[in-house]
Amino acid sequence: MVSGVIKVDNLLNKMTADLATLIKARELENPMMIGIRTGGVWVAEHLHQQLEIQNPLGTLDISFYRDDFSQAGLNPKVQPSVLPSATENRHIILVDDVIMSGRTIRAAMNELFDYGRPASITLVTLLDLNRRQLPIQADVVGDILQLADDEQVKLTGPEPLALEIRKKSNL
Repeated sequence: MVSGVIKVDNLLNKMTADLATLIKARELENPMMIGIRTGGVWVAEHLHQQLEIQNPLGTLDISFYRDDFSQAGLNPKVQPSVLPSATENRHIILVDDVIMSGRTIRAAMNELFDYGRPASITLVTLLDLNRRQLPIQADVVGDILQLADDEQVKLTGPEPLALEIRKKSNL
């Protein structure tokens, strides 16, 4: 059962402005934006277009890098990661839809380092659920959301993008 829907347009606009400011402040020249499948790619596509980043958008599928792989099994929709160029000494903008425990981001960083050592990684997320198990924080956040213990949030899309709050048993 869906108990609420959050439109993401305003969040994406805020994130675009915040990320543009951060790129300028940190002097991130020629950054490479990479979205984590699937929701992170949808968010990254919007940011990539709005910021007019010249490098092609990269995508990561972290299925083989998850630390719960032995418990959860392999995602039946595993797709290859596609990076437009080497990550060595590059400024990476890593985008995900929701950060909760930090484990997805840890897996993504492990995969990125298999492609080379980036100069920096800037983490961007649409929603922060503030339930960390690892010391990982996003640099740009669309919004912080507090959910009840029996709720989860799911990004639907890609067109239009919307956030649905659902009871856990229905995801």
